Amino acid sequence: MSNQRWDIVIVGGGASGLLCAIYAGRKGRRVLVLEQGPKCGLKILVSGGGRCNFTNIWTDPRAHFLSANEQFCISALSRYTPWDFIALVEDNNIAYHEKKLGQQFCSHSAKDLLNMLLQQATAAGVEIKTRTQVGSIEAAATGGFAVASGEHCFHADKVVLASGGLSMPKISSDLAFRTARQFGLDVVETVPALVPFTWNNTDRQSFAQLSGVSLPAVVSCGDSSFTEDILFTHRGLSGPGILQISSYWKPGDAVAINLLPGLDAFEWFVSAQQSSPRILLSSLMQRRLPKRLVQQLNSAWFEDCRISEVAHRDLRELANKLHQWVVKPGGTEGYRTAEVTLGGVATDAVSSKTFEVKQTPGLYIIGEALDVTGWLGGFNFQWAWSSAYCCAEHL
Repeated sequence: MSNQRWDIVIVGGGASGLLCAIYAGRKGRRVLVLEQGPKCGLKILVSGGGRCNFTNIWTDPRAHFLSANEQFCISALSRYTPWDFIALVEDNNIAYHEKKLGQQFCSHSAKDLLNMLLQQATAAGVEIKTRTQVGSIEAAATGGFAVASGEHCFHADKVVLASGGLSMPKISSDLAFRTARQFGLDVVETVPALVPFTWNNTDRQSFAQLSGVSLPAVVSCGDSSFTEDILFTHRGLSGPGILQISSYWKPGDAVAINLLPGLDAFEWFVSAQQSSPRILLSSLMQRRLPKRLVQQLNSAWFEDCRISEVAHRDLRELANKLHQWVVKPGGTEGYRTAEVTLGGVATDAVSSKTFEVKQTPGLYIIGEALDVTGWLGGFNFQWAWSSAYCCAEHL
């Protein structure tokens, strides 16, 4: 058993936990980070294809986040912006670049970013213990908290839950949700988000063989839509457009996919009847759609022949299918491949300024554990940085 007392114990050595530790340590606080994995920042290392999409310069707290309380994230994201984190990156001479749509990536490796965080934590006097799985957090009779891990118990005046959500089960934990319930907080239902869809039985037979085919599309579900690439896989549909819409999808919902965004397919067909009457319908479609996709749609959606031989009624029907392909996913790939968790600790019990649990002074919750979920494209990392910094300000 350990009787050593800390000013702050931060549970979780991911993005939010490390940055919170840095800023708290810089204030002279005695900070201990407990990480269950063999090393800190594993999600940082695997994100963005190993280059970590660490923020998005177009972050808008009113547009790019989902929560039962959509106002909650505004304060933190306004106080610690993408430019604040970019300044930290630049101060440490980390090369980065914009890929698209405001997304910022490390130019060399995500290891550069993680090493910077670890070096800054060390410079701030932070102690980090890896391979330390926290079993429970209790309010101590003598004040503060007792954080139990196996035979060890760490005592702290304040505890920050930065243990994330349920995505990537091999390195995730439900500790934040268990602890929140223990202290009387509600947890908004959690589901995998930014996650690929799986086929239903019918569509699997028709489309599984298209694995590897990708194309730009408009993907819609309910009132939400995204214009991004989609990717056919053996098991279902993936790609940025699918991951984005998955946060708005519920089991049983249909997803509409426009395979020819920015084009009126019917007008295109009719125009081709005048300009290229001898061209085969499939050959025309291959000018704008992947060949393998057109081959699969042939016979399923149309009978191939010269474009001049197809009635306008049939061309309109085909155009409607191309603009409104309705898919009913069988489900999702689940937390195994989900990038984030939708839902989490209900924010009405947490201060949006300090991230302290209102009814339990000294207990704080930040990052993915809270019911705040960003879009794909660096927004979830920005939420991690912003919530961490604003929490550290008040530790």
